[in-house]
Amino acid sequence: MLLIGLTGSIATGKSTVSSILTSSPYNLPIVDADLLARKVVEPGTAGYKAIVKYFGPTTPDLLVEPSDSVPENGVDGKGRPLNRPALGKRVFGDSEERKKDRGVLNSIVHPAVRKEMYMSLLWCYLTGHRAVVLDVPLLFESALDRMCGVVMVVAVRDPEVQMKRLMERDAHLSREDAQNRVLSQTDVRLKARRCEARGKGKGVVVWNDGSKAELKANIDNAIQEIQRSSPGWWNWFLLFCPPLAVMSGAWTFWRNVQINKTWKELELKEKAKL
Repeated sequence: MLLIGLTGSIATGKSTVSSILTSSPYNLPIVDADLLARKVVEPGTAGYKAIVKYFGPTTPDLLVEPSDSVPENGVDGKGRPLNRPALGKRVFGDSEERKKDRGVLNSIVHPAVRKEMYMSLLWCYLTGHRAVVLDVPLLFESALDRMCGVVMVVAVRDPEVQMKRLMERDAHLSREDAQNRVLSQTDVRLKARRCEARGKGKGVVVWNDGSKAELKANIDNAIQEIQRSSPGWWNWFLLFCPPLAVMSGAWTFWRNVQINKTWKELELKEKAKL
């Protein structure tokens, strides 16, 4: 089974690409880390309780306000849902305090998401899918790219396009809030460079500065490149030969470790020139 790692940055169009890939003519199953991240912090879960325990005392508006549809103790008595904009203000930003809070939140959410992710991938394999898309905003940062046969980055060349889309999508954000959210993630143009450095067929960049029609054309080109480097017959062969699939997965992991090592060395050389 070919694992395609899909990533990008906030407001670059990754969710749109994910939606296109899951539709005809591609019909690829999607394991969406964002959806799983919401699932593992629903009221009553261990993740929810840990977030409330850490952030609750210093974030009065951490939970949504009680209303007719949301009782004081929540719909099922497990607590009111998290107020995501309030939590976002606590963790998005470039200050040391924001970085610390973001690290705490990630340490709560990421392990639970990984568990759900692995279970979903196993299910995709057992149900006979020859390829699956792993949709993870922090694919490189979490080192999940080491599992992927191919990495696809959705990027924009113009930073202002990213800011405009984010503020149009989340109208409650001020420009400063939007800027903090963008700065809290690795620059998407750097992600694109890292993706291209993986080599032809192992890393593809989908540029999304233009219209949706242009985006679809770029996706078509990316999928064609992936298919040339990983033909369908090979993925089906691995599907019906589990021992070979395990060996192939181990080889992919080792190869990606070497790719990442080379990238880190390149980064150090570029920093040394500054």
